[in-house]
Amino acid sequence: MQDKKIDAWQKQLEEAKTALLQLGPMRPGTLSQQFKRPGQKNGPYWQLSYTYRQRRYGRYIRPDETDELNLMIDNFKRFKALVDQCIELSIQIADRKILLRRQAIDQAQ
Repeated sequence: MQDKKIDAWQKQLEEAKTALLQLGPMRPGTLSQQFKRPGQKNGPYWQLSYTYRQRRYGRYIRPDETDELNLMIDNFKRFKALVDQCIELSIQIADRKILLRRQAIDQAQ
């Protein structure tokens, strides 16, 4: 059963899977600059905060590590978006196939 919508969604799904394979190192989290005395902006330091397996973590990060860490965080955000896209497309494809199968059965009766 060929359908233009299914074909287009399948193509998008394959592109998303290919993009997933090309992602580099990743990690979840948010990187923020903190201050020992926030009102005075005194003693700045970087902190990585993230949740993994329903536990919250925080780590101090050296200033020279922030660029690399930002790339990893961006890769993780891209990973999550691509996984969500794959799930959404898979659901659309499955629903469309069911609809077409039902229509074919109804037409046959």
